[in-house]
Amino acid sequence: MGRFLFLLGLLLAAAVDISSAGNVTYDGRSLIIDGQHKILFSGSIHYPRSTPQMWPSLIAKAKAGGLDVIETLVFWNLHEPQPGQFDFSGRRDIVRFIKEIQAQGLYACIRIGPFIEGEWSYGGLPFWLHDIPGIVYRSDNEPFKYQMQKFVSKIVSMMKTEKLYASQGGPIILSQIENEYGMIEAAFREKGPPYVRWAAEMAVGLQTGVPWVMCKQNDAPDPVINACNGRRCGETFPGPNSPNKPAIWTENWTSFYQVYGDEPDIRSAEDIAFHVALFIAKKGSYVNYYMYHGGTNFGRTASAYILTSYYDQAPLDEYGLFRQPKWGHLKELHTAIKLCMDPLLSGVCSTMALGQSQQQAFVYGVNSVDCAAFLVNNDTRKNVVVTFQDSLYELPPKSISILPDCKTEAFNTAKVSTQYSTRAVETSQKLDSIEKWGEYKEAIPTFEDTSLRENMLLEHMNTTKDISDYLWYTFSFQNDFSDAEYLLNVTSSAHVLHAFVNGAFVGYTHGSFKTKTPILESKVTLNNGTNHISLLSGMVGLPDSGPYLERRVAGVRSVMVKGEHEIKDFTSYSWGYQVGLLGEKLQVYTDIGSSKIQWNTYGSSTHQRLTWYKTVFDAPAGKEPVALNLESMGKGEAWVNGQSIGRYWVSFLTQKGSPSQTWYSVPRSLLKPTDNLLIILEEENGYPLGISIDTISITKVCGHVSESHLPPVISWRGQNKTEPNYNKKHHGRRPKVQLRCPPGRSISSILFSSYGTPTGDCGSYALGSCHSSHSLATVEEACLGKRICSFPVWSQKFGDDPCPGILKTLLVDAQCT
Repeated sequence: MGRFLFLLGLLLAAAVDISSAGNVTYDGRSLIIDGQHKILFSGSIHYPRSTPQMWPSLIAKAKAGGLDVIETLVFWNLHEPQPGQFDFSGRRDIVRFIKEIQAQGLYACIRIGPFIEGEWSYGGLPFWLHDIPGIVYRSDNEPFKYQMQKFVSKIVSMMKTEKLYASQGGPIILSQIENEYGMIEAAFREKGPPYVRWAAEMAVGLQTGVPWVMCKQNDAPDPVINACNGRRCGETFPGPNSPNKPAIWTENWTSFYQVYGDEPDIRSAEDIAFHVALFIAKKGSYVNYYMYHGGTNFGRTASAYILTSYYDQAPLDEYGLFRQPKWGHLKELHTAIKLCMDPLLSGVCSTMALGQSQQQAFVYGVNSVDCAAFLVNNDTRKNVVVTFQDSLYELPPKSISILPDCKTEAFNTAKVSTQYSTRAVETSQKLDSIEKWGEYKEAIPTFEDTSLRENMLLEHMNTTKDISDYLWYTFSFQNDFSDAEYLLNVTSSAHVLHAFVNGAFVGYTHGSFKTKTPILESKVTLNNGTNHISLLSGMVGLPDSGPYLERRVAGVRSVMVKGEHEIKDFTSYSWGYQVGLLGEKLQVYTDIGSSKIQWNTYGSSTHQRLTWYKTVFDAPAGKEPVALNLESMGKGEAWVNGQSIGRYWVSFLTQKGSPSQTWYSVPRSLLKPTDNLLIILEEENGYPLGISIDTISITKVCGHVSESHLPPVISWRGQNKTEPNYNKKHHGRRPKVQLRCPPGRSISSILFSSYGTPTGDCGSYALGSCHSSHSLATVEEACLGKRICSFPVWSQKFGDDPCPGILKTLLVDAQCT
């Protein structure tokens, strides 16, 4: 019965078409769409972090995973890079993105902000706001409110013109204004609360016909809904600030953003599922996964120290491949919860203890027929057996069992039955031919080369206006020291600093996400007479959060040359400045710009930091995602056919001694069949001959399912049945190992198979004390040569029971080729 309900739920979920939403309101239980209360699952997919060619597949995979809604931020600085100059082309085409969501029968949520944070440079604000006199971002400040209202109105007007709001028959059912302002509101003192009220009134006044939300804003004014962000909103969310508002979770972090120098943040499928189930059990009605697909921070869009790869551990990885078991486990969770929909939305919720302090049940009942229950075990260490309605249920540590009929367990958050998959990299082309590489050394400017000059040290960000990561600080002086040795001492609040004396590199330093940039102090040799000092200040993205963002400063703060007996302070001196690199100005990363300069043969002269490298490559055959392997490089930026695929910083190692990111995504839509132009800007001592063009694919799939997925004793039509008898009569519910290779691949070999008590998991395994000798042959017969196969965890399938009376597991690891 449970398996029947499960499959029926899948069919129903697949059959629903919600592309035309209609009227949207809400009450204290949920959003109400066309008069129907809804429990909705949503996933964040940000249109500029992928390409238009990827959008249909990403949205389709999200729908197949049981999502109802696609959520996206709206990126102000991407759309209005200069005042009044708008760009909605290519990856910026939000209308096309929303229409693709609609075409696939899903709802949409747009989080306009327009401050979005999102690990996006400057929190999504365009830097030109900084130049408006008297402006204070995100406060009761007229210059900021004027610009904010203009942009929000622009986006809303576009959506209305295209009839994309649900009130017009479109897919947009929800919008967001501001973002996590409650975390900094107190910093603005008396200017904070009025700004919140104004933002809410302004948004509601645009009359979109759909509700607005504010996340992490417990004082969100009516009718705006306050929503929760975090990993444990079922435990931490204080709830709606009005009994007439529903409980909404706008950001359920599926992993966490990663910065250079950090290891990936891994959040298990089991943990995500537990907290979603708990939130729904406590009357939550809307859950958005942040991110469902993270994608890529192309160009210079990542904020300070953030990787180019974004939320690669999401259910859909950076390349759009399934991250298993996360995607599949959440899909099964969504199906199980949707089987509970009627009692959840119309039944009265009651709670009851299950015999121990850390176990309880949330029960939703309309009558004796329509009933759903969530059995919760909060103990993080022990399996427990609980009694619920005269039946026994086994709950693993920190888990929730979902019973759509208050009898049959359809899903447990800790019992993963979906397959695990392993992502593999295959080298398509090594770029190791010296003859195919050219190099162009960036000129090191001196004071005489500059036109922008001041008798002071300028602030970095306000000088570059975010048109480049780089700002040169230069000065010249006459050496009248009498000392034999000298030290160059530079204090900087930029992210990186390169120092050159008379054109020669003398030192380098950088900060991190958590630490300031250390003072650079290097021994230098000075000429008798004129000396030229050139300092390259670099940012790895602009800051994206915190109050008074417009007051942030970066760049060189003080410069001294120290001899043995005297010190010269050049902080207040005649300085010359160059915004950006000469190669950027010449656009050497484009076909046209590249053809206008003289490229030298690789290695034809002494190596220098700040060198541009050029080569061409052919697109790999097939359809697998493509990536640049930059393990041999240091720090810089890469372009393919004139498009920046992002910054790289391979030399910034984690505590384990490996780069935070080695492979950098190259969307296939950027590629031509042959002669793709690759340009690399290398700041350090990278070795371009070590670069390769690789493809990314799923080559191994693994299933690991235990018989313990069935409760030891359950109620069946009012009668208690022991596990053995129940299994004989209702073996259709028996758990299965399910293996699925990617399209175009099939199971070519079984790397491991054990029915019994194998140790470990899909990452590392071994035979246990109990093992059926028929395990390998039986699974090979069933699965070899097939793209998809499933196999029940049942002793009769293996010819005998290798250890009677013991609950057994089937673990299968298979190769896909």
